[in-house]
Amino acid sequence: MYAVVEDRNQQYRVQPGDRIQIHLHEGAQEGGMLTFDKVCLVGGEGLGRIGAPYVAGVKVTAKVLRPNFQAEKVVIGKFRRRKNSRRRNGFRARYTEIQIEAILA
Repeated sequence: MYAVVEDRNQQYRVQPGDRIQIHLHEGAQEGGMLTFDKVCLVGGEGLGRIGAPYVAGVKVTAKVLRPNFQAEKVVIGKFRRRKNSRRRNGFRARYTEIQIEAILA
């Protein structure tokens, strides 16, 4: 069984046991649970339901593994030729790592 969940305008295809990285949830605690009730699609094993926009009565629960960690640095370089202008900035996005526990359909 799999589901497509929406979390703050981003969609993720998940199955029980998957470990995914989502954008930072400020209040998440390590070992805590998150519940996603915005499920766009549920499928697998003869079961297939598509929501309009969400499937009613379906929830996905997940366990928080790492509540706050930073990804690899993305380096942004700007260069303007013949102007002696160079800029270099870095950015590290913050994520929360979760493990999908169950899809409650």
